[in-house]
Amino acid sequence: MESIGVLLACPMNTYLEEELTKRYNLFHFSNFPDRTQFLSQHANSIRAVVGNAFAGADASLIDALPKLEIVSSFSVGLDKIDLGKCKERGIKVTNTPDVLTDDVADLAIGLMLAVLRRIPQCDLYVRNGLWKKGDFRLTTRFSGKRVGIIGLGRIGAAVAKRAEAFDCPISYYSRSKKADSNYTYYPSVIELVSNCDILVVACALTEETRHIVNREVLDALGPKGVLINIGRGPHVDEPELVKALSDGRLGGAGLDVFANEPHVPEELFKLDNVVLLPHVASGTEETRTDMANLVLGNLEAHFNGKPLLTPVV
Repeated sequence: MESIGVLLACPMNTYLEEELTKRYNLFHFSNFPDRTQFLSQHANSIRAVVGNAFAGADASLIDALPKLEIVSSFSVGLDKIDLGKCKERGIKVTNTPDVLTDDVADLAIGLMLAVLRRIPQCDLYVRNGLWKKGDFRLTTRFSGKRVGIIGLGRIGAAVAKRAEAFDCPISYYSRSKKADSNYTYYPSVIELVSNCDILVVACALTEETRHIVNREVLDALGPKGVLINIGRGPHVDEPELVKALSDGRLGGAGLDVFANEPHVPEELFKLDNVVLLPHVASGTEETRTDMANLVLGNLEAHFNGKPLLTPVV
């Protein structure tokens, strides 16, 4: 399969890139500043695109690749791929579900603890020698807090299971009530946030869920409420979030994702009621290797005419 052209949409996992190089004729999109010229020279050679949460295959790229057969995403999210265009062209799409569920759910709980117990601030308090001058101020208990989850899919359900171990009542909002769930269901986000202390965003990013957390939702969550976003940055109206945190209308936030990564609103850097992470929820050695193997397995299955491991389209 060394002659099969594969386009890597942006730099990714080292192991994945090494394995792709061994197995295919790999093109690194980031190595070509003039992408128009690159596509004019190599478009007919590319039969697969490997993308991730930062770069995938939009309509313009798909249109520029007449031989494209499959888009394999090194991510569970699909918002960087034009699924409609792929369906129209008969292009297969895969992602990496399940293997990252535990790590993302673990981090969601970690963010809840970090925000409420002010773990990063406590660490700095000790490092800066301030403990010698007096005790750190009191923080807020996590156990027993009401946790509301937007999106009770694989990751949302895993977060709920972990939060239950802290005696947290669980409620959720999704497009429809889950028949196999005993958690409290609310038919609107406003009803959900009006009945929770911590709001977790764990749904897929679509046009319907873009800015699903807006000013109204933030105000309903209130000055004692906490927002945890492990979904995608555009789920939240970021300027409104910054204002709510700055004004004290929202109690705190734990954010692993942002609207324009890797750029983060600098206003957040000055606030001590927010914990900021560089989109690392699935960023463990174990999970990234499992994700890479899923990408490789899907490509191998496709080019050998076998069923895909994790088909989306």
